Amino acid sequence: TIFTDMYPDAVSGEPVVTASRKCRNSENMLVFDIFPENFRFQTDPPDIDQGLSFFLCDSQGDLLYYQTDMQAAQEEVQDYIWDLMEEIRAGTQAEYNDYFIDRDGQKRAAYYAVMENGWMTIITVPYSVILHDLTGFTLVLVLIFGVCLAALVVMTWKDIKSRARIARTDETVRVLGNSYYALYRINFGDNTYEMIKGSDYMRQRVPQKGNYEDLLQAMSEVIAPDTYDDYMSSFSRENIRALVSRRVRDFGGDFQRRFGDEYRWVSVRVLFDESLAPEEVVLCYREVDQEKQSQMRERKLLEDALEVAKKNEDAKQSFFRNMSHDMRTPLNAIIGLTQLGKKKFEKQEEVQNYLGRIENSSRQLLNLINDILDMSRMEQGKVVLNHEQFDLSQCISQCLDMFRVHAIQEHKQLKEEMHIENRQVLGDSFRLTQVMNNLLSNAFKFTSEGGSVSVEVTQIDRGEFSKYKIVVKDTGVGMSEEFLPHLFEPYAREVRFSARQTVGTGLGMPITKNLITQMNGEIQVDSQLGKGTVFTVVIPFQTAPEEENETEKSQGKGREFQLKGRHILLAEDNEINMEITTEMLTMNGVQVTQAWNGKEAVECFKKSEPYSFDAILMDMQMPEMDGCEAARRIRSMRRPDAQDIPILAVTANAFAEDIAATTAAGMNAHVSKPIDFKLLCRTLEQCLG
Repeated sequence: TIFTDMYPDAVSGEPVVTASRKCRNSENMLVFDIFPENFRFQTDPPDIDQGLSFFLCDSQGDLLYYQTDMQAAQEEVQDYIWDLMEEIRAGTQAEYNDYFIDRDGQKRAAYYAVMENGWMTIITVPYSVILHDLTGFTLVLVLIFGVCLAALVVMTWKDIKSRARIARTDETVRVLGNSYYALYRINFGDNTYEMIKGSDYMRQRVPQKGNYEDLLQAMSEVIAPDTYDDYMSSFSRENIRALVSRRVRDFGGDFQRRFGDEYRWVSVRVLFDESLAPEEVVLCYREVDQEKQSQMRERKLLEDALEVAKKNEDAKQSFFRNMSHDMRTPLNAIIGLTQLGKKKFEKQEEVQNYLGRIENSSRQLLNLINDILDMSRMEQGKVVLNHEQFDLSQCISQCLDMFRVHAIQEHKQLKEEMHIENRQVLGDSFRLTQVMNNLLSNAFKFTSEGGSVSVEVTQIDRGEFSKYKIVVKDTGVGMSEEFLPHLFEPYAREVRFSARQTVGTGLGMPITKNLITQMNGEIQVDSQLGKGTVFTVVIPFQTAPEEENETEKSQGKGREFQLKGRHILLAEDNEINMEITTEMLTMNGVQVTQAWNGKEAVECFKKSEPYSFDAILMDMQMPEMDGCEAARRIRSMRRPDAQDIPILAVTANAFAEDIAATTAAGMNAHVSKPIDFKLLCRTLEQCLG
């Protein structure tokens, strides 16, 4: 049978295929035309699965028949087949895994067959249909692969973390191991050891493994003799067994071991843990010589500190006993002489004698109190030095003036030498006076009748900063060599002398040395029993310009300051202090207006006429308003004399911060209680001109 390709019919112009076949036993031919659209009516459509497409075309690719789920017109299907035929002829669909993309963008495989007449049948199958049965299996495989991959990743990550942790642990163990110069695993069950790490000496003396007794014997050769017995008993097999039975995990001590020609401290520890093999412990050695030496030094310092504290406590107890005696002595004199004065009131000469002795006892008691307060402040580091200009020669002369009367009364000589070029200096005159008073007081105290005390002041160098040497020498009883190292210790006193010679707190010299040190000075003492004592003080001062010549000063000294006719406002809350101060002032012709607290003082000044008061004496601690606040209120008033009137602080607080507080409040000067009337007059003279 012969089939033609599709061609247009000559009559109708419709596409047609002509089939012809020769008849049997004749030369006749059977020829008929077939219209392609009739294929659908006379041929049962093949059973094709959904998604598959079937195409029948002639050798030219003209579409004769097709069955597809493509939603397209026949012309579009024809174009689709022509494109596919070109790929087939080009050989791109020859392999089993070749594919093409259809008009819907779907991936398809093409399967075709060529007939004898050149016609071609083509079946296209979507890849999704081909792989449909494999998809589930593939998904299972992918899932299994994913799970395995995830498990592998997790296991790998854990392995990496574990390796890192093990590496860190090994590193930590290695560092810990490096801190020990020797490590041994001891099996106390079979009495053996294994050397994990050993010193050079032990590696030469014993094998890596062996009997534990041999190891102890080798160690005994380098252990200090005084600790040998303790070491052998502490680390014996029996003691280790006992320690493990009591579940003691860490046991040991410090011993001295010989390294070459010297002994050094080592720490020996027995360590037990359940992670070790049964009946095993770790014996380790670590050098701790530096730590031990440091501990021993610290312990020695602590013992020394405790010893010093004990000595200080003993000295304080002695101080309190002596202070009780020294305070009761002047108090007893004050009370007794007061009682005698009352009984012999009509005998003025005896009463005057009593009053003089009462005054001396009172000053002695005041000095005791001042020494105690000064020492307390120095121990707390609260002493502050002033930095103001003063006349050094005049300051020392005034100190000597106070002792000239003592020299006359006690039949002692007081000598003075001054070699000073720059008299005006910058410093703390009050503290220098305190130093001089302490040195001179001791000199007179320990010098017997007929002896001498000398003071020599020399300017060592010249310039803006000069050093001044002050030498206080006496011919008194002197001090022993044993006591001299303790002279400047608080509460220390030479006990060889009589009670009269040892009056004092034992604080004068420590206070003196502390003050001199704060002034960047030095003090030295040279003393011999029975020959006397020499104190040498060197203090640097900044020199200042001379304020006035000697003629002007002498003329100034010649003019006597007069208080008579002055009007003073006195603020004081204590009745006795008010009475004493008022009486002292009125006896010298002063008119006194009394105010019993700071508020009353402010009101009195406010109501007074300007310049009616010449000065104000202001107590510091008063009810309702203290002295500093009262001074500030007065200074803030809008009246012509508010800024100019001299205000003097009168208080028992004589410390630097108290003086600073009065200055900040606007006060002009400071006078300490009990009031020295001569000092008060000099202060008023300076303020009133």
